[in-house]
Amino acid sequence: MDVFEAVAEPSRRALLDVLAEGERSAGELVATLPGLTQPAVSRHLRVLREVGLVDVRQDGQRRIYALRADGLAEIDEWIGRHRRYWTRHLDALEQHLATRDEARHEATRHVAPQDESTRHEATPHVAPRQSEPEETS
Repeated sequence: MDVFEAVAEPSRRALLDVLAEGERSAGELVATLPGLTQPAVSRHLRVLREVGLVDVRQDGQRRIYALRADGLAEIDEWIGRHRRYWTRHLDALEQHLATRDEARHEATRHVAPQDESTRHEATPHVAPRQSEPEETS
């Protein structure tokens, strides 16, 4: 299995996300994935260790896992080859959105204000409330 296959599995990506925050014991990692059993999490950790994405060390009875940043270098290199493509496309999208926003702004500046007759047609007419006559004693 290679790095790409390893990170294709959602539970392994979740483990990497947790380890990106800092070292964790095996028990803590199991607790972050309540839908998986301890043996299943251990298998995922073994895969991540074998492809070089995590390191493990003994601390008494506990196994402590840590992310190996250099393990992600292969993925970063692959993404880097495609980053230029996305940068160009994102720049083009930014320009398109700016042009569209400018056109919308111009369109709203040229809309004539409603005159009084048009404004009243759109608003239903409500007769003013008449006061009740005062009672005299």
